[in-house]
Amino acid sequence: MKVVNDTIPFEVYTELRVKCGLSAKSLQAAKTGLSNSLHCVMLVHNDQVIGMGRIIGDGGCFCQVVDICVDPNYQGKGLGRLIMANLTDFINNHLPDSCYVSLIADGDASYLYEKFGFKDTMPASKGMFLKVEKAK
Repeated sequence: MKVVNDTIPFEVYTELRVKCGLSAKSLQAAKTGLSNSLHCVMLVHNDQVIGMGRIIGDGGCFCQVVDICVDPNYQGKGLGRLIMANLTDFINNHLPDSCYVSLIADGDASYLYEKFGFKDTMPASKGMFLKVEKAK
């Protein structure tokens, strides 16, 4: 198992998101988004990316942890924790004091993120979203 800090290839990114049950992203969206990442991590096993995570944002005031996922065939082995440890190291060593780092936790993933110091925003804040969908 190798931990690789490098931009995630967009084909790998789009395939792994779907394989892990995350929403599909267009290749154009992936190309744009990945090139604007602050930090990316991939877990590679036998030359195959089996897990990933990213930090996005302005690098100073606001950042977000996104795309945490592990191939279902490799889940339950602590690999999500390995990804989060890598991202947390980046947060602690590269982001300035007072930077607000957020994430959206689906299902039981919040238990993992709590181990890295993330706290529930409720009732102080309410997470909201807007998904861009253009008519075809």
